[in-house]
Amino acid sequence: MKKFLCIFTIVLAASCADLQSTNPYAGNLNVLKVTADWPSDDFVCEGATVRVEDMNLGSTYYLLTDASGTVTFTLPNGLYRVTMSGRSGGDMFNASADKVVLSGQDRTLVMNLAVSKAGSLVIKELYCGGCKKLPQEGDYQADQYFILHNNHYEVQYLDGLCFGTLSPYNSTSSNPWISYDSQTGESVLPDFVPLIQAVWQFPGDGDDFPLMPGEDAVVCLRGAIDHAAQYPLSVNLNKPGYFVCYNATYFPNTLFHPAPGDQISVDRYLDVVIKTGKANAYTVSNSSPTLVIFRPEGISIHDFVLATDNVIPVPGSTVDNVVKIPSEWVLDAVEVFDARSSNNQKRLLPTLDAGYVLQTDVFLGRSLMRNVDETASEISGYEVLVDTNNSLNDFYETERQSLHE
Repeated sequence: MKKFLCIFTIVLAASCADLQSTNPYAGNLNVLKVTADWPSDDFVCEGATVRVEDMNLGSTYYLLTDASGTVTFTLPNGLYRVTMSGRSGGDMFNASADKVVLSGQDRTLVMNLAVSKAGSLVIKELYCGGCKKLPQEGDYQADQYFILHNNHYEVQYLDGLCFGTLSPYNSTSSNPWISYDSQTGESVLPDFVPLIQAVWQFPGDGDDFPLMPGEDAVVCLRGAIDHAAQYPLSVNLNKPGYFVCYNATYFPNTLFHPAPGDQISVDRYLDVVIKTGKANAYTVSNSSPTLVIFRPEGISIHDFVLATDNVIPVPGSTVDNVVKIPSEWVLDAVEVFDARSSNNQKRLLPTLDAGYVLQTDVFLGRSLMRNVDETASEISGYEVLVDTNNSLNDFYETERQSLHE
């Protein structure tokens, strides 16, 4: 049988060390054996990266799998988050496990690797944290945006593309969608994506909004105006070609959704497919959102949301509903954790985002940016971004927004 070797490379931070060689808890150690359960016998993933994070202390450790897809860590008692990532050609393999308990005995953890492919349309940047109102006092957050990027050699069309944000809004909130495996006690996420408050869709009849290879599209989540005119640390979102989430009927709060500027074409206002919450402004967490872009398959999104089984209440809530988007519809997703907390919880399946990107603080003008694949960009002749379906590898935090002038 033909075997495909799965290779993954990573640059390790200087602060990351293997506890087997530098361990402050000597005498109170457990062996954690992590092994891969491959989706097919055709794949043997030597050199995949296994990352173990102490969920309380924040320490992280890396090892590469051997020829059998196994690594062994020596770790103190604690609560851990474990991720495994590998790649074979255009296929990515990811797995993650939250709240892995080590307490006085050795443990074997089997990671069920899920296969996914690199996306054609990817999220290049997510700016959600806001900035200071300097030279005035106070904080500002009416300037959120994200940027889409065509990562493929063919033209991609934005027409009909949908997006939304997940329940719960914040990574530090209680996650009502998590269940627990009765045998291992590990957390289990549902096989759908619970989008909260609204589903937005790009306009167009199929070929109205092309995105060329390496080209970007800016989407204003809130005001498509020149925010920097009043607040210099913010950005100018009143630019030709920008798209905007604007619907004064569903979201009439003019503080967050003022009338778009004179450079924004009306045909670039996104459509509200369905509103499922009561808020008067579209809410995306400023500290730790999860953003998902997707394209419906086999049914229009408008017909999909009409089915009562596809719109359900948030467990324990009498106010908010979510739309159950099939995970296989997702083209790209990014999950953000709040670096100020040790109580972050995963909201996305490892097939969509096996990791997360940390946002260190809010109201500092910082943004979350996808890494550039320099080698692939040079070969392709246009900007190609890193896409492993693991935001630990794909994203980093910048000191300021890319659109800041």
